[in-house]
Amino acid sequence: MSLRLEQIGHGLRYSTRMNASSHPNLTILDHPLIQDKMARLRDESTTHEDFRRLIGQVAGLMTFQASRDLPVTETNVRTPLEDVVAARLSAPVTLVPILRAGLGMVEGIVALMSEANVGHIGLYRDESTLKPVTYYCKLPAMIAEGPVFLVDPMLATGGSAIAATEVLQTHGCKDIRLICLVAAPEGVEAMAEAHPGVRVFVAALDRELNDVGYILPGLGDAGDRIFGTR
Repeated sequence: MSLRLEQIGHGLRYSTRMNASSHPNLTILDHPLIQDKMARLRDESTTHEDFRRLIGQVAGLMTFQASRDLPVTETNVRTPLEDVVAARLSAPVTLVPILRAGLGMVEGIVALMSEANVGHIGLYRDESTLKPVTYYCKLPAMIAEGPVFLVDPMLATGGSAIAATEVLQTHGCKDIRLICLVAAPEGVEAMAEAHPGVRVFVAALDRELNDVGYILPGLGDAGDRIFGTR
């Protein structure tokens, strides 16, 4: 992935926006607050405690931007002074983390949308085939009635995201938005081929996958860094 310096006011920052043009399903959320926290998440010296805190903060910031076009309905509200026409979300929102690493993003998103329903899809990657294996699925009954935010810190080969999307589609979900912190081009392309209607939001589009399917430069194994298992 090539980076370029971009003039912003009186300062400079790196931009990855040019890379998104070749991936029509991809939106890179390169807000300065997100990128500052991403730098700390990438740092191998960041503690498990700080990693958990930062990943929740980034997830919340990303969801704020990824949800900006959610449909709303006008409603009448009584303030302490008078009636006013206000807007409320038209349909229930469901958050679905891919276990286990996706759990680290839940707290930051729920802090922003406390009304969201939460489901869970459990997948793990077979290290010999790099293919996803489903071991758990628990989803709200009304999940098909509104948008679904599918969350996982990493979009590497795309196998887990593709499999989780297929699970959601079998439950009738139409508006599915995938939120990942870091993606590899291979995963973005695989997702676009398998599910072209699913929008993918990332904080960074990294260079490539290595020979065992890990993102480079990446941020390591997100699950291990969240839960302190390595």
